[in-house]
Amino acid sequence: MIDNAKTVIFDCDGVILNSNQVKQRAYYKVASYYYGAGPANLLIEYLAKNTGNPREYFFSFFLNNILPSGVSGPGVEELVEEVGKEIYKGLMSCEISPSLFMLREKLPDTKWLVVSGGVQSELRDIFYNRSLIDLFDGGIYGGPMTKDKILKSLFQKGQIEFPAVYLGDSKYDFEVSSRFNLDFLFISDWTEFKDWKNYCDSNNISSFKSISDLL
Repeated sequence: MIDNAKTVIFDCDGVILNSNQVKQRAYYKVASYYYGAGPANLLIEYLAKNTGNPREYFFSFFLNNILPSGVSGPGVEELVEEVGKEIYKGLMSCEISPSLFMLREKLPDTKWLVVSGGVQSELRDIFYNRSLIDLFDGGIYGGPMTKDKILKSLFQKGQIEFPAVYLGDSKYDFEVSSRFNLDFLFISDWTEFKDWKNYCDSNNISSFKSISDLL
């Protein structure tokens, strides 16, 4: 599937970078600092089941649906800013998929893009500083736009050519790829989706442990 693709679209967290735990630790640290361990644990549970969404989405849900009414504290913007600082530090040091450069050598004529739930400006900075940015000739895209909106914009601009495949590690990634008729490969080694195997089996999704297995 990937050998014949003209466009390969990557999720970042759990696919390119081993960063899902980085983000969970950051959300927990910020939420527990302001609101205590109980609400922070509930936020982490929700985060694990809904990976791939922007930070504003998670903290909006947290403030409106997890915290008891009447609890005072910072709003969405301040929480997003604080968690961003923690995430940045983690993204600069977490593991990069060891076979990413080898796969690029195998697919020299394929357009590569990143479509992530992470903050776009932050991702571009991280990829530049970690010498990854030149791999992705199609661009690096992220929040505050959702993946659906990003892909819609890219299709409207003619930046995605079929056959196209999306590499992701979440249920949301598969759902997004399906809405845009993209082929999908599930990358399992770093996923936070505990029931991924049953989900892949029931939806006839091809899965690979890591990018290494795509070689």
